[in-house]
Amino acid sequence: MKRVVWAVGLVALVALAVLAISIVRVASRIERQSVVDEARPADIILVLGAAEYHGRPSPVLRARLDHALDLYARKLASRIMTTGGSGGDPVFTEGGVGRAYLMNRGVPSDAIVVENEGGTTVHSIAMAGEIIRRMGLDSVIVVSDGYHIYRVKRMLQFRGLRVYGSPRKDHNSPSREEWNYVRQAVGYILWRAGLGV
Repeated sequence: MKRVVWAVGLVALVALAVLAISIVRVASRIERQSVVDEARPADIILVLGAAEYHGRPSPVLRARLDHALDLYARKLASRIMTTGGSGGDPVFTEGGVGRAYLMNRGVPSDAIVVENEGGTTVHSIAMAGEIIRRMGLDSVIVVSDGYHIYRVKRMLQFRGLRVYGSPRKDHNSPSREEWNYVRQAVGYILWRAGLGV
């Protein structure tokens, strides 16, 4: 019996070591991707949602939207898609708040596409990918925080799209960034395993 327990413990230890190595490797890829701006002409700019406060974008969402506005002004794409559901707000959605913000800054309403039901990155990207596919588009510039780009790119590439990352200017502390790389690595590994988080 002791031999069986020892063998099971060893297998569990090896499995944990493999998982830890996988997380470190993916986190390293995420870190490298997080500072690369691949912006180039594409069909649409996709802005990942972030918190909104009673109809106003949070500083993080505003920074993402401002970065998308810059890309749009440079004529890298003729459309912008905002994403994100209500996050518990009974009136506003992240996607809707993003749309209003862009319109208030001169982007025509017909140049803005909204995905406003996603409650998680996986859900928003699945819905955004479907909308983009139905529109007959095939290339996307993803705007988000740097640590978010790698996972979102892979999810959209899985849907057959050409994807270019363009991280917003980030002002997080280095220790927070490292935690975000690990968190995104775990999310990516779970997504690859078929668990949407």
